[in-house]
Amino acid sequence: MPPLPKEPKGRFRGSVAPSGGGPGIPSPGGAFQHTVSIAFVRGAVQRLDKAARAAVLQRAAIAPELLAADAARVPAAAFAALWLAVGEALDDEFFGLDSRRMKVGSFALLCHSLMAQGTVERALRQALRGFALFLDDIGVTLSVDGAHALLAIDNRIDAADARRFADETLLVMVHGLLCWLAGRRVPLSRLDWGHPRPPHADEYRRMFSTRLSFDHGATLACFDARVLRAATAVTPAALQVFLRQAPQSVFLKQVHEGGGRGGWAERVRRHLRRDVLQPAAEPLTLDVLARQLALSPATLRRRLDDEGAGWQALKDEVRRDLAINRLADPGLSIEHVAAQLGFNDASSFHRAFRRWTGAAPGAYRSG
Repeated sequence: MPPLPKEPKGRFRGSVAPSGGGPGIPSPGGAFQHTVSIAFVRGAVQRLDKAARAAVLQRAAIAPELLAADAARVPAAAFAALWLAVGEALDDEFFGLDSRRMKVGSFALLCHSLMAQGTVERALRQALRGFALFLDDIGVTLSVDGAHALLAIDNRIDAADARRFADETLLVMVHGLLCWLAGRRVPLSRLDWGHPRPPHADEYRRMFSTRLSFDHGATLACFDARVLRAATAVTPAALQVFLRQAPQSVFLKQVHEGGGRGGWAERVRRHLRRDVLQPAAEPLTLDVLARQLALSPATLRRRLDDEGAGWQALKDEVRRDLAINRLADPGLSIEHVAAQLGFNDASSFHRAFRRWTGAAPGAYRSG
């Protein structure tokens, strides 16, 4: 996979630093890396012509044929590289979705303006004022209703797909900033979308909230108002790190990471990842994990059901994401990846991978 060119001045800010597996693709031996639905890749390139689309996909090491596979996913770092590449191609950090360009460097300027704000609320309101200056057709307002803080998106973009992706993108940016300002993941207690349920709606459960609803008049996100009263966790050093890792730091800030307990589904994911990477003598079944968590199997299954997750689906998800990130390393053969993930042979891995993503493992080698 070709390396990214040197970063021009004034970027989104930050590039995703390469660390072993291609342009911004972390080394498979490092920390776990999330993956991103191909639906977001399609949204990111929708405003580009054919030639520009091919160029940005190549820079991000994303194979064009993956766009046709509804279940396909890409490493989070590849999507971050794509965001940067599209931003440069359009000189627009908002993917060309708004009638006004959010010129490259706008997000970094906005983040610097938050340094002087003392509380999360003041900084968040300052951020929303910044977005209002950069964008004409979409914006966010913050209100407080007792114990609940509400983020309401006003979206006047006409085309349905562009309107939905604009909602998704702005919520990713605002919620990512909120989590960064608070110094922790801020869970959304409810998320009402102003569009019909899309095929990739399960992605929202992981990114934002397990309490989702659709077909509302506008997109509305609710969180604990006490977060607003906290002092910001922003320091010059934290700002430098946040921007250096942007945009990946933005769209992964709200995803549960290993350092926190998270929901039950995320706790199960962590155990499943550990089992794949460091297999124990006793295979990790739902019954075994329930015993380790001091729960009955029925209780663990019910708690996963409450979060819209299932045991087999989580097992497939963990192995799928590990496989996608390992395939990004050209130093690992497909046979080696299959063996690392516990498959007896490459053919069974091929079948499982195609079932998970709708694409063959080789498609992730032709970016």
